Amino acid sequence: MSEAIAFMFDAPHALSDAERLELLGGKGKSLSDMTRAMGLPVPPGFTLGTGACRHYLRSGWSPAFDEAIETHLAQIEAMLGRRFGDAINPLLLSVRSGGAASMPGMMDTVLNVGLNADIVPGLAACSGGDAGFARDCLHRLHESFVKSVGHAPPDAPRAQLRAAIEAVFQSWNSERAKAYRRIEAIADDAGTAVNIQAMVFGNRDAMSGTGVVFSRNPSDGEPRIFGDILFQAQGEDVVSGAHQTIDIAQLPNRLPEAAAALDRCLDAIERHYRDLVDVEFTIESGKLWILQARPGKRSPEAAIRIAHDMALDPDFPLTRNEALDRVGHLLGAAARSRRIAGDESALGAGLGASPGVASGKLVTSAERAVELAAQGEAAILARPETSPEDIEGIAAAAGLLTSRGGLASHAAVVARGWGKPAVVGWGAMQFVEGGISVGDMRIDEGAILSIDGESGEIFAGELACETHLTPEAVVMMGWQDKPANGGAVQSALSDDELVLLVALKGFCPRDAAIEIGRLDGNALAAKLAGLGEFLDAASPRFIKATDVGKARGDQIVAAHRDAMGLDAARDRLAAFHIYNDAFKTLVTGWQMRPSDGAPVFNDHSDPDYDAGILGRMPGLHRDTLAWLEAVDPQGPLPFFRRRLETAFARLQAGEAPYLASPKVDSYHNIWFELHEYLIRLAGMTRAEAEGRQEAG
Repeated sequence: MSEAIAFMFDAPHALSDAERLELLGGKGKSLSDMTRAMGLPVPPGFTLGTGACRHYLRSGWSPAFDEAIETHLAQIEAMLGRRFGDAINPLLLSVRSGGAASMPGMMDTVLNVGLNADIVPGLAACSGGDAGFARDCLHRLHESFVKSVGHAPPDAPRAQLRAAIEAVFQSWNSERAKAYRRIEAIADDAGTAVNIQAMVFGNRDAMSGTGVVFSRNPSDGEPRIFGDILFQAQGEDVVSGAHQTIDIAQLPNRLPEAAAALDRCLDAIERHYRDLVDVEFTIESGKLWILQARPGKRSPEAAIRIAHDMALDPDFPLTRNEALDRVGHLLGAAARSRRIAGDESALGAGLGASPGVASGKLVTSAERAVELAAQGEAAILARPETSPEDIEGIAAAAGLLTSRGGLASHAAVVARGWGKPAVVGWGAMQFVEGGISVGDMRIDEGAILSIDGESGEIFAGELACETHLTPEAVVMMGWQDKPANGGAVQSALSDDELVLLVALKGFCPRDAAIEIGRLDGNALAAKLAGLGEFLDAASPRFIKATDVGKARGDQIVAAHRDAMGLDAARDRLAAFHIYNDAFKTLVTGWQMRPSDGAPVFNDHSDPDYDAGILGRMPGLHRDTLAWLEAVDPQGPLPFFRRRLETAFARLQAGEAPYLASPKVDSYHNIWFELHEYLIRLAGMTRAEAEGRQEAG
């Protein structure tokens, strides 16, 4: 390898932020930023770039890796006055992954690298003669090494280091990492960087600890720090969920100077990135060290409130337009689902880790959650704590419940990132064969359970809910309509989009046009007056396309086709068939239900049947939007995408007409128009498209 493959955290880079992210990964870039740009207390270290991982996965270990590691390791030794593998004054290392896209908990970490039985006495001597601390570090090395590498660590420190680095490289292609990338649409060929960093010890003494903290509440966006700490512990103890953590709010009571230093660091990091940040830290004998920072996974509700608050803060470097660019696509779906309080009694309560209410059948394995989701049934996945291997089950479940872990645990972080209700740390829950128990009560798998991810409460049976837009979403919708410099109200619907909307079916309900364009009646009338050649607005209920309007609609589609090419347009239509077939099946099931082996009109008198149908919508909606984003991130399809998001939010809020009613801008109406658009984009009629699909 001729290019540089390793970089000290404080190394200068003549690269853009995007280029450094691709080279160093998210964690490596943040360590570089915090060391050079912010001057924060970061333990020294270096990053093996993502190119090294790609080379390793193609060709195996390179001698160039050994040379780079020795060169950069010598710099750490010189900075700290300790030597790696030395029995008298040892340097220990952490070895962590760090891809360009955040993949929390998906890849491997090995801590306390460089320790063996011969070095334990030296580590103890360096820590004031604390042999128990040194033995604890050796035990932790064995635990993380066996978990990540697959066997006990060799005695030779450099052999440990190479094996740990290779384990991180290999974990890029672990099944859990591949599943997460598939769900999050992250490229498989990017590879991960590896960050090799001097260990600092949260398990050293009573004035030591480790934690994960968010600069604001990632569940609801409240502007206060949020997270967990464990005293006399190391980082994996916090994120694994295997230990009951302490609220970060308790830190000032125990270590006030470290707490004040953490507040200053969080403010600096948040302002540097102009966003919510998730920070891992360690306190060693009262001194604060920052180990990593990354954009914080957050619920949609929190994302909107955070962007709103930052944009309104005159001292914060984020404008209203930038805030809208960041979360504008979430506004239509920013519905807060809350329990309607009745006479139901909670079974108990844990920590509300991700807001929203979810109901479904209790399952205790990720595999069962996936099975139920495939059958169109909602599941509540209950686990002692989640691990990265549970990732597909978490994605499939309607909600997540754990008996252990805190607000910064793997389960909490992933659930918030996916906007999935979660309750963690319900210590009263015990796992028994075929279900769970709470005190003297047993709950079998398959029983309906509900969780409230805001209050942390757990209930038997389904809960009645109500949903409404958050106040911050309403305010930001106003920003969309009112330019920052003042001026006329702007519709969310351009003239061409309105003509196309009507031309695709030949007509559009007037109320639907008002809803889609976020217009009042007068504003719509003014817009229609300027489009009289194309649109006939004589009817009080419907807008119709004139012949000229239909021709204009064809011209708009033809321009889109010319921009992308006919072959690409037909590829899009062909790829859409799998989603269209799934949605047609779902809508048919909504409109007709089986009775004595024959379909009958669904009068919606069976709430369990309807809930089963609606339970299939989130997965289909997520997959469809991911496809739309992948094939057309900047083109005309966002016109349909934002409408689908709004209809889905109304549907999730309990407004059933937004599935298939012709009277509102329902999911079915939008879907029909999207399909019609794709057919015309491919230069076909509907009959030709259906014939080609049958022939295929």
